[in-house]
This record gives sequence, structure tokens and C-alpha cells, in this order.
Amino acid sequence: MDTAASVAHLMGFGPDRIEDLKTAISEACINAMEHGNKLDETLSVSIILCMDADSLEVRVVDTGDGPKGHTARPDIDKKMHEEEAARGMGMFLIESLVDEVEWISSPPLGSYARMIIRLHPASDSTQAQES
Repeated sequence: MDTAASVAHLMGFGPDRIEDLKTAISEACINAMEHGNKLDETLSVSIILCMDADSLEVRVVDTGDGPKGHTARPDIDKKMHEEEAARGMGMFLIESLVDEVEWISSPPLGSYARMIIRLHPASDSTQAQES
């Protein structure tokens, strides 16, 4: 995560966006270890960074088959009132923190989460035009 944060900083990302990126990568790594690699300590999780002029792509790669379909959006109120388990928010959190995300399965090589964070997200340019 520190490497991704350093690259994002050098690209000009602000502190809040860098924290979003670090959290998204952390969540993707946790999912990769738990679900992809089934907590097998002999298997690795790789992080691949690709950048262009205005975005940073991060791939978190594991040895699993990838998620089976898309999980339901968590009910935050139920989780806050402990009516549902606190776990199960990783994919939702990742989707909330980055500009684009997809989960790609490519057996037998494994699977990966592909996340893109943009230096100037569409919502930022819209807000700038409205000001």
C-alpha cells in the first residue's frame, strides 16, 4: 500500500484520495487472502500498479476463482444496530472508494480485483463547473 500511496502522491493525488486508495487496496487484499487464497499462507497475493496521465490502476491478484456473482448491497442500518454481522462490506467499500472496479476471474491463473482511481474524477469536474 505504501508504494501505491507514494505513486499516487507523485501523480498529484490529494491526501483524502490517497487514503481512499489505501483503504480500497487493503480491503481487496483481505478479500484475496480470505476468499481467493482461502487463508493458505503458502499462496501469495500480488499488487500490480499501472498509471497514465490522470489515473492509477491497481490489480490485486490471488489464486482463487473470483467472486460468484455480485453480492447484495449491505444494509448499513442493520449492521450498525448489530442485526447483521459487521463483516461483508469489503466489495461495497471498495466500490465506494474508487472510480471504477471490476472482479475478473481467469482460471487456472487465478483472479483479480481491478481498481481505477482518477486524478480528476467526473464528480470533481462537475462540481468545479457548477462553482
